[in-house]
Amino acid sequence: MAFILEDDAQNGPDHVDAHRSPVFVAGPYVKRNMVIHDMYSTSDVLRTIELILGLPPISQYDATAVPLYKCFTNQPNFAPYTCMPSNIDLNQLNIADNESSRRSAKFNFAREDAAPDLDLNEVVWESVKGEDSEMPAPKHSAFVILEKKDTDD
Repeated sequence: MAFILEDDAQNGPDHVDAHRSPVFVAGPYVKRNMVIHDMYSTSDVLRTIELILGLPPISQYDATAVPLYKCFTNQPNFAPYTCMPSNIDLNQLNIADNESSRRSAKFNFAREDAAPDLDLNEVVWESVKGEDSEMPAPKHSAFVILEKKDTDD
């Protein structure tokens, strides 16, 4: 069983929907040739893995998470995966000649998280939606519980 998901949405929307972070599930008990459009979170994926392994939740977030039940079937399919070759040249990079390509040529992709995340998101957005399109502003939310510190601590 394999779960493949983006661990960091890079501080902004993806090029399809500002609320989307795709997850792929693979294995013999996974429904094949399906796209499930339900809204899941990383906690939902974690809860699913915990249930498969018979583990208890590790936090309040995965304890209340919704498992990815719709992804699975009781009838396993052990047929091997057929690898499809790429239909694009993976060595051909940044072939566009526009403002976004000039901006992204200056990004540092030599190590993770070195490229400026907001600029990178904007370049990706414009590469799909059009050079003159406007990317939605990132929205951040967090559950913050302010705790009064005891001076004796």
